[in-house]
Amino acid sequence: MPRSLFPNAAPDVRAALELDPTIKLLNDYDWSQNPLGIIPDWTESLKGAVRVMMVASTPMVMLVGEDGILIYNNAYAQFAGQRHPQIFGMPALIAWPEIADFNRDNIKRGLNGESWILQDQELVLNRHGRPEASWMDLHYSPLVGEDGLPMGTLCIVHETTDRVLTEKALARSEERLSLALASSALVGTWDWDLISNIVTSDDQFAAMYNVDVQSAGLGVPIEQYLLAIDHEDLPRVHAELQKAIEAGEEFRSEYRVVDSSGERRWLMVSGRPRRNAEGRVHRFPGVAIDITDQRRAAQALAKSELEFRTLADTMPQMIWATRPDGFHDYYNARWYEFTGMEPGSTDGAGWNGVFHPDDQERAWGVWRHSLETGEPYQIEYRLRHHSGEYRWTLGRALPIRDASGEVLRWIGTCTDIHDTRKAAEERELVAQELSHRIKNIFAVLTGIISLSARGRPEMREFADQLRQRIYALGEAHDFVRPHSHLSDHPDGQGTLSQLLARLMRPYEDASDATRVRYSGDDTIIDDASATPLALLFHELATNAAKYGALHAEEGWVEVTGRRDGDSLHLIWKEHGGPATAAPETPSGFGSKLIELSVAGQMRGQIERLWESDGLRVDLALPMASLLRSSRLQASETSAP
Repeated sequence: MPRSLFPNAAPDVRAALELDPTIKLLNDYDWSQNPLGIIPDWTESLKGAVRVMMVASTPMVMLVGEDGILIYNNAYAQFAGQRHPQIFGMPALIAWPEIADFNRDNIKRGLNGESWILQDQELVLNRHGRPEASWMDLHYSPLVGEDGLPMGTLCIVHETTDRVLTEKALARSEERLSLALASSALVGTWDWDLISNIVTSDDQFAAMYNVDVQSAGLGVPIEQYLLAIDHEDLPRVHAELQKAIEAGEEFRSEYRVVDSSGERRWLMVSGRPRRNAEGRVHRFPGVAIDITDQRRAAQALAKSELEFRTLADTMPQMIWATRPDGFHDYYNARWYEFTGMEPGSTDGAGWNGVFHPDDQERAWGVWRHSLETGEPYQIEYRLRHHSGEYRWTLGRALPIRDASGEVLRWIGTCTDIHDTRKAAEERELVAQELSHRIKNIFAVLTGIISLSARGRPEMREFADQLRQRIYALGEAHDFVRPHSHLSDHPDGQGTLSQLLARLMRPYEDASDATRVRYSGDDTIIDDASATPLALLFHELATNAAKYGALHAEEGWVEVTGRRDGDSLHLIWKEHGGPATAAPETPSGFGSKLIELSVAGQMRGQIERLWESDGLRVDLALPMASLLRSSRLQASETSAP
């Protein structure tokens, strides 16, 4: 007996039908072991219903009898996933155990003759090796036999999982967007229905246009929003809206609105018209952002930039600026006037071309050091003038830092010091010549003294002392003579310790040991104080060489300085010399000269202590007497 669902079909027709794998499965299935029995024993109504279902393209499944035996088509087989083909012909409660209760109820309702629809029914099914939530539309109807009684349930399945998940994702996205927009009063959304001319918006957009928020949610005519736009901007905005609608292009505009307090606020509004199936613009959604603060900041920045450029261009100095990496991106008008270069031609590393070739490497080295360390930049170099002449220039720059200390920009200046430098060179030449002549006068004086003493042997000692004092004056003069970049004198000259070291050179021996040593606080001295200090130390050293520590081979002198407010305390202490005692005879000329230098010229105090291990002289000198020159006072803070 043929077991085919289509017993009367020709062989070629049956072969064509069985190209459907589920029809072939049904024909080949051993129904003799199934409660439904073999196919020829099925009722005609059941066979007819199964034939209709098997050739349908819509997923369909039958739950036949009280056991709900599963018979389904190929579309449902794909829906069943990995559960197919094992569940074919199986009771529904066993085939889908995870939804047994759900199917039990459906079997019962179908056998009761009910028809019903379940939309977006969520079921957790194990179709691909793991339980997963699925959604579907289910259309149930009873299977009716020849006797008019239900014999099972037919279910048409439309899976909606993708649509439901998409809608849920969209809903979550819209919720997050709504929450994000609600958290800021600066962003609002709107949707204009052009057919009804009604605009619906969120609370933020309504507040921007001074529209009642409840009315805005329900929708109000667009004219109510246009009332809030500044009258100067309204014609432009209206024209831009019409252009966007006619062309179907994006709308983007910045304009002012007047809020409830009467304040004008700037908005950046954008949107895109949407067309319906007929090609007609029917919706116009968009978003508005309050940019008032940004607009004010931009205006303030533009005003500040204008003021800076105006100030920079009116200054006589050349002003420039760079990025943190040293890239030059700004020069004022003076720079281009001085160099004669075209605007923009010296940006970046182009500025190096206007340096004198002999100064380029040195200038780059100093600039790189400042960029690496953040230290202020200062250097003198020669720049090419628009006349072709190279002129000396003082370059200086300071970094601008943020709150964390990071360099944001460098601002620098170039000052033309060519004439000042040339004048300084001329003054230096004059000073050198004048110093040379003064020293010649000192030499003539010592020569005259020597010649005068030759015929008066009793005056020889006095002559020697006078020559030494004149020598000390000469050393003091040469020590404080103004020096410039042409001078070859060592750095540090001009301090008290350096003057002492220079005066004491005649008393040093061939060994490496220094016989007169200075320690403690030091200070810069000017020309007014150098002369009395030179005479003071000369007389103390002369006496030490004759009677004190410098007379002994191992003797030495320690000079200590201590700054105390507006005074400098000096101690001259001799060590390693013969025992000393206060002199019995009245003070000689040398002692009077010391008193005159300290008390008379420098308004200081002096005290001699004849200690057993060597003479000690305590001096208290006002700082004002050492630094009467304002130039030296200003630079004293940088002294060692």
